[in-house]
Amino acid sequence: MEVAGLGGLIVLGLDLWALVSIIGSRAGTGAKVLWILLVIVMPVLGFIIWLIAGPRAADSAA
Repeated sequence: MEVAGLGGLIVLGLDLWALVSIIGSRAGTGAKVLWILLVIVMPVLGFIIWLIAGPRAADSAA
């Protein structure tokens, strides 16, 4: 497998993880839509921004 192909698969996996986390977060619907659009439109940069400042998944203990 090419290095670029492996990198693409890694980015895809990380973005899918981010999308699942965004959907499971306690953020409002509008905020979720904006985060999802950011991650889809700019996969690498959007993921990094989400990782730093994005909504977190709902706690299972709460």
